[in-house]
Amino acid sequence: MGAAGVARKASGSEGLFHRIGAFLAEQGLSPEPGNYAFAYAVLSDPDSALAREVEAITTGGFRLRRDDLERLGLEIGTAPPPRRVDANPVFERQAEQLVAQTQAQVDGFADIVREMHNETHGFGRDLAESAAAITDATPVAVSELSRIAGAMLARVHDSEQRLARATDETEALRSKLAEARTAARRDPLTGLANRLALTEAFDARSSRDGPHCLALCDIDRFKRINDEHGHGVGDRVLGMIAKSLSESFGDYVVARYGGEEFAVLLTGVKLADAAAMLDEARASVGARRLRNRDTDAPIGAVTFSAGIVAIQEGESAEEAMDRADRLLYTAKAQGRDRVCAG
Repeated sequence: MGAAGVARKASGSEGLFHRIGAFLAEQGLSPEPGNYAFAYAVLSDPDSALAREVEAITTGGFRLRRDDLERLGLEIGTAPPPRRVDANPVFERQAEQLVAQTQAQVDGFADIVREMHNETHGFGRDLAESAAAITDATPVAVSELSRIAGAMLARVHDSEQRLARATDETEALRSKLAEARTAARRDPLTGLANRLALTEAFDARSSRDGPHCLALCDIDRFKRINDEHGHGVGDRVLGMIAKSLSESFGDYVVARYGGEEFAVLLTGVKLADAAAMLDEARASVGARRLRNRDTDAPIGAVTFSAGIVAIQEGESAEEAMDRADRLLYTAKAQGRDRVCAG
């Protein structure tokens, strides 16, 4: 059954609400107003031309592609077109906290420096006046100079301690920022690089390193695994695929691109060789026979389809990914569990 087919299974506003949520999750779309309006238009009228077209595209477990979303989104007049989920809410909260801590630290340093400046200015004036009077060499003048010097030393010592504490706090904050930067580039479920890290690696390529290839892989019939065995099993399957791809591609960049999609960036490898490596990884995954460790029920073989391209000179990450995406869907249309190269 395609994504729009669920519209015929229930009625009522509550049922429609749950079906919209299921549609957004299945298609990897965030629950923002534009995407919700798109899903509502599809599911509220299953006999509409839009719903029939979505049904035709998604029948067999296919997801809507980026160009499908843009075209269909414009047709129903929603704004903006639906977008894929990329955000990491946990990291976003951490980032907000770190920004606040950084601002507080900067403000604290500014206060310390301002206080030291004011104190230094006052000490300079007092010392100048005492120096002018010290020519008298009277006990009163010497005593006053000693008092000012002692007070200055005490305040300098206090400022040094505050600066030392602020420096320690800054070092701890710097460590947290480094950890946050790493977390921002890691998928929390699989531990792989995420889309941001993949894009950065793509942009950092050098022509001196030889040819570059980009692959996009999608687990076949992944929704069935979630439906039959639960999302916990689905997560473990994602982890298994991630580990297998990491082992197959060694030092190359392997990323979770989103949902059940993975991407691989290969450097210094020609397309034919890269496609052969990817096909070997596909065969290795497909040869496994999995079981649900909670129920001991067989899951069976888990396969993936893939598209791989040779990156062209001057091509952006999005352009190369779109070409790989088209080849991926060609592999799906040809029967799944295969690699298409181009």
